[in-house]
Amino acid sequence: MAAPSVGTGVRILFATTRGAGHFGPLVPFAHASGRAGHEVLVAGPSSLAGLVARAGLPFREVPEPPAHVVDAAFAPVWARAASVEHVVRELFAGLYARTALPGMLDAVADWRPDVVVRESMEFASAVAAEVHGVPQVRIGIHLDAEVDGAGVLEELAAPVLGLTAGRLRDAPLLSRSPVAYDGVLRYRTDTPPAREPDLIYVTFGSEAPLSDHFPRVYRDAIEALADLPVLLTIGDRRDPAELGPLPPTVRVEQWVSQAEVMPRALAMVSHGGSGSTLAALAAGVPQAFVPLFVDGPANAERVAALGAGIAGGDLRAAVHALLERPRYRHAARTVAAGIAALPPIDDAIEVFARVSSQARTRVRRHYRSAAGHAIR
Repeated sequence: MAAPSVGTGVRILFATTRGAGHFGPLVPFAHASGRAGHEVLVAGPSSLAGLVARAGLPFREVPEPPAHVVDAAFAPVWARAASVEHVVRELFAGLYARTALPGMLDAVADWRPDVVVRESMEFASAVAAEVHGVPQVRIGIHLDAEVDGAGVLEELAAPVLGLTAGRLRDAPLLSRSPVAYDGVLRYRTDTPPAREPDLIYVTFGSEAPLSDHFPRVYRDAIEALADLPVLLTIGDRRDPAELGPLPPTVRVEQWVSQAEVMPRALAMVSHGGSGSTLAALAAGVPQAFVPLFVDGPANAERVAALGAGIAGGDLRAAVHALLERPRYRHAARTVAAGIAALPPIDDAIEVFARVSSQARTRVRRHYRSAAGHAIR
């Protein structure tokens, strides 16, 4: 289906925080925007430069907290001692958004987008868009659409941002979640055609390599799966040599394209991050989980309830069960068929153009000075 277009020359600023799990959900929407003939710019922290370059998208850096500050702030998260309230208020609406806000205000003022499209945990651009009178669209990043759509994130963030939760929720919410939720516009995750599967894909996301889980969780997985063909990724900021000697069956890379790996995967082992979990579901790949933090445990339980994976327990036994019992792959393929039945990403671009067009008829954008604006 050809990408729908309402008007021409729409300028779309995609805003994100750090981490592949936050930037990744924006990528298919940004690519679809480009296919529809619109101008695209990604605004996010400098640590994302490599990922944005790999996606082939233009990038404008905004400030981010120093690594040692982030490490200290996230220590309770790695230890599973942080509440949702703490994560949203103190880290994303607080630390991240407060640091990014001056750069995001400048990005909106300088580039003058017609619409700001932000991932659901990125809040600096919400403030910048409000200050400059630019309409917004949200992209849900969680596997369960309810997490992004129930309004909890906005209720928690609003007092910190100096905005009302209602204003934050006014922005349309788009998602690639396989789980329906009222008010969320869902689109499918496309995957390349399946190939003859020949490997076990192991990934613990972009944050685990920077936490106390490195290298222990990786070495445990290597030892548990040493009798199988394994492809393991550890992220750009770690050296494969840090894992020590490897069995001949195990290949370690810093980064691979999941779109290219999933068609070859017999099974996936992960921490339950929403992005990798969704990619495996869309490709019909059964999953074994080593839940580590944040939404990992809930995602693992959801996939297990669908019959498409195993949450926790002995990793070697779990992976062999996925390989030897056809019911897991059958359940994963059933979920994949449901995802494939959703509308294509290209249909979402009409939402961006329509929001921009409606805003033009309601208000003249002012791109005013934002001097003195601060996040509490």
